[in-house]
Amino acid sequence: MTNFEILKSIPLLSNIKDEDLMALTKLVKEESFNAGSNIITEGDYGSVMYILTDGVVDIIKTTIYKDQFVCATLDSKSHAMFGEMALLDNDKRSATVRAKSDCKTLSINSESFNKFLDEYPKAGIILLKFMNINLIRNIRTENDNLRLVYQALIEEIESN
Repeated sequence: MTNFEILKSIPLLSNIKDEDLMALTKLVKEESFNAGSNIITEGDYGSVMYILTDGVVDIIKTTIYKDQFVCATLDSKSHAMFGEMALLDNDKRSATVRAKSDCKTLSINSESFNKFLDEYPKAGIILLKFMNINLIRNIRTENDNLRLVYQALIEEIESN
């Protein structure tokens, strides 16, 4: 499958005109990661977003006590995307993304992303919508996780 076909197979990106999507494929980079390797490391500065095209990754957070826990597992079947926050703000990574299996990704850095937005604004809106849907999904998951932790904390306090 070509990079164009991969991007075209993502439902929200399928609405981008073919010539605009072809321009995007010229800006993305194919990358491979071995199982067990970090694609993104929490706390590092970053400016690259990844779309998982093959494989499975764990999203890992570190507690204040330096314990790590898997807060999500993503696979290529769901057109998983990660690193989009750093792409927009070039700030520290909020989580580690570790390859659970051998993985392949398409990546784009912030410079190329901004160039695409400037040159293809209509397609850029669709791409930003795709990224926002992903961010919203992540926020909702984190809200659910916080609710569970808060409830457990209340129950612990009340039982003492």
